[in-house]
Parts: sequence; structure tokens; C-alpha cells
Amino acid sequence: MSETTAITRLPIPLVFPEGPRWHDGALWFSEITERTINRLTPAGDREVVLRLEDSPSGLGFMPDGSLLFVSMTRRQLLRWDGGSPRLHADLSGVAGEYLNDMVVDADGRAYVGVRSQKVSPAVFHREPGGPDCVVVVEPDGRASVAAHQLCAPNGTVISADGHTVVLAETYARRLTVFDRAWSGEWLRRRRLIQFERTFPDGVCIDAENAVWVCSPYSSEVVRVSQAGEVTDRLAITGAVACALGGDHRRTLFVLAVDPRWLPTFDPALGGPLPTDPGPAGAIYALDVAVPGAGWP
Repeated sequence: MSETTAITRLPIPLVFPEGPRWHDGALWFSEITERTINRLTPAGDREVVLRLEDSPSGLGFMPDGSLLFVSMTRRQLLRWDGGSPRLHADLSGVAGEYLNDMVVDADGRAYVGVRSQKVSPAVFHREPGGPDCVVVVEPDGRASVAAHQLCAPNGTVISADGHTVVLAETYARRLTVFDRAWSGEWLRRRRLIQFERTFPDGVCIDAENAVWVCSPYSSEVVRVSQAGEVTDRLAITGAVACALGGDHRRTLFVLAVDPRWLPTFDPALGGPLPTDPGPAGAIYALDVAVPGAGWP
């Protein structure tokens, strides 16, 4: 097992933080319920960068430093370079109800998960296939499907050499691997690991091509080697997303939510949410032995 140190909870009140990305010496993240995009300054203060009309989710940065972010229910990919956000790609024509997480590669190519409500955490979707997909958006905004027949696509990572993609399929409880061509195309799908009780959500990748995986339903974070073996397991309530950043990318940031905000185990995925759960979301930080690599 890789060595880890004590877990620290940062003193920042949040409800549903998502999409953490380490960029230019700071941690950026979405706040779904507040509809904001935020930056954690090196001093540990929270800076609200954007206030939006729709909930944001996945974040990423273009080669010129401009920010790409997902507008979930409007099903758009927006771009911000300091002025007003502008449309980068309209994905409303792709089948599905909402957009989710995203990874942006070194060339500015974005891979966006498109989700439906036809699958549920109440059902163990063991078999391959599903109603969802991942869309690839080229730097000029052209979009096409990179992978289809997926089940709740969520966090996605790209290895440092650019040749491998690992995708979390949350309600299928598995990590799926694709080879990645120089053109950005995803090829040769296979399963990295099939979990029994872990629901992989947000993920990040380290220099050994191991993937840190957040599982909000089982309130844990696990590290999975490139051979598909679990090497570490951390207990963090409502862990939903993670990123490797800090000095030399050796700090693992884990974003967590009040589990009451998660879709319920109702097959209809329509259970009521608490009207006022309070600021129960959190950001945790811990040092790890193997630094981050690749994207995001």
C-alpha cells in the first residue's frame, strides 16, 4: 500500500462541491447547489469566480488558460476567459437528461459525460451496456460521440502519455479502460475493476497510473492500481470527487457531500431532497506518496 498521512478537513462551508481541478497553483471546483465556480486560494480562502444560472459540474482548462465548464441541465459546454461565459458547444441534441463530469486534454479536447435517469443506484447494472455516452468536443467546438452504451459515466482520467483513458461508470460499479488514439478517439474497451459495494464517482490519476476513486454511497476513497487491484482504502463520508494538486501534486483533495443530497436508492431516482441540509459539504486534504500525473 502507498503511504498516506492524516486527513485534514478544510474550514470552508459547502453543500455540494464537485469537479475539482488543480490549475495554476490553486484548486478550482464547482458548487452545484449554489451554482458557482470557485477557487481555493493558496492561503486557503474560498474565492467565488462565477455565479451562474444553471448548475455547473465538470471543469477543465484550455491550452490558453481559459476555463471550460459544464452547464448541467442546459446541456451546454461554456468557455470563460475573464469576461462573460460564452457557448463552446451545444450538446442538447445528444440523448440524455443532463451533462456531468468532464476531462480536458492538453490540446483542449473535452470529453463530457451525458447521463440519463433510466438507470438507478438501486439496481446493480452488472452487464456491459447502458443508455448513456461520452461526447468528445474538439477545440473548435465540433462534437461527436466518443463512447456509447455506458452506464452512468462519471469521472474520467487520461494517462500522462495520453494513450489510456479510465472512466468511472457509477451505477455499474466499475472502472472501464479505453485505448486512446492520437486523434482522441477511444478504442478497445475493457474492464479495469468490477466493484461490489463501491460506486466510482470522481477520479484522479497518479504517476504510477493508479486511479484514486471516490465512492459517495459507500463513503470511501480507494486507490486502484493499473493492474486493477485496490491498494488503499480511506473512509470519508460522502466522498464524491478528488484531485491531486499542491506542491509537486502530492496532495490529494477530496470533495464530499452530505449523503442526503445523493440520488436516493429509489429506482425512479426522484426521491425528495432535504430542504435545508445546511453547509454539510466539505473539502479534505491529505499527503500521498505518489504524485499526480496526466489529466485532469
